Amino acid sequence: MPPLELTGERTLPDVPAENYWYRRHVAAYEWIAERCAGLRVADLACGEGYGSELLARRAMEVVGVDANPEAFEHARLRYRRPNLRFERGLVEEFSEPQDAIVFQQTIEHVERPAELLSRFAELAPVSYVSTPNRLTLAPPGAPKSDNPWHLREYTLEQYLELLQPWFSRVEVLGLFHAGKLRAHEVALRLGWDRIHPALRLTRPFYSRFIAAIGSSDFKLRDDDLERALDFIAVCHA
Repeated sequence: MPPLELTGERTLPDVPAENYWYRRHVAAYEWIAERCAGLRVADLACGEGYGSELLARRAMEVVGVDANPEAFEHARLRYRRPNLRFERGLVEEFSEPQDAIVFQQTIEHVERPAELLSRFAELAPVSYVSTPNRLTLAPPGAPKSDNPWHLREYTLEQYLELLQPWFSRVEVLGLFHAGKLRAHEVALRLGWDRIHPALRLTRPFYSRFIAAIGSSDFKLRDDDLERALDFIAVCHA
């Protein structure tokens, strides 16, 4: 299958240095997949296709949609299930009614998000829309991170203001570190960043640590959302 270049626009599996971000996205996809059992699902802006395949393990039928020709071709060749198909197209033009829409880590890339959200509400009774929390992604006081693909990043208040006009009910959960990543946070507070460079452990430690991260090292909660890594919104039409 044609390989995909790691440009920062999307995360990819099978790239050791990218494993943290890949597993962070997988954790949300796995949570959503449990709630899509037996449903017809559209995974819009599906990128490499791994999320569509995860959804297809529980859903009745999944269509993954992406405008990028290389991503589409890669996903079509790599992920094959009887209930999974891929289409190349703009998410703004997708028009098939579904039981659920999944739109992961992409709303921050969209120039006119309100128009797209109103379309989601017409196409499906529930939409799962996730985005990074600007307060934990960007430097303090900055309007956004340095990710060139992000047009806008949202605080919790801004995210709710964006979503609520288009849906009858919006529930937001936050993605947080757990397991090894939570232990690492504690170690940093205790001074680990001073120890590993002095002992020349930085490269050998982190090359192993990052590769060992799994989706279980993240968890979803409905409290302390201002400190979440990502917001996962459950939007009811």
